[in-house]
Amino acid sequence: MNTENCVTTDLDLKDTGFGYTLSLIGGKYKMIIIYWLAEHKVMRHNELKRRIGTISFKTLGITLKELEAEGIIIREEYPQIPPKVEYSLSERGRSLIPVLDIICEWGESNRPALLAK
Repeated sequence: MNTENCVTTDLDLKDTGFGYTLSLIGGKYKMIIIYWLAEHKVMRHNELKRRIGTISFKTLGITLKELEAEGIIIREEYPQIPPKVEYSLSERGRSLIPVLDIICEWGESNRPALLAK
């Protein structure tokens, strides 16, 4: 793993690849939304809300707009009544899946319940 660009003393964290990645997936719900979209391919707003549970409709809407603006998700709106909007991961969003997989693997092998054994 090349950490030369990520671990420097002469740059602000925000100016590194690590900082940029955190700006895209950091926050309370972004990785969770990416996870659910990776699992289900396409989801609607209410489906995401039900899966996450603790997120408000407003926060979910804001977070989805941020992810869309960054090119991580695709918002597909269908012209019908009632309106139908679906969300899916873009190619860029799918490229984050290996990063999330590594985080998951680390968590599985370092959970306190496993370490206590």
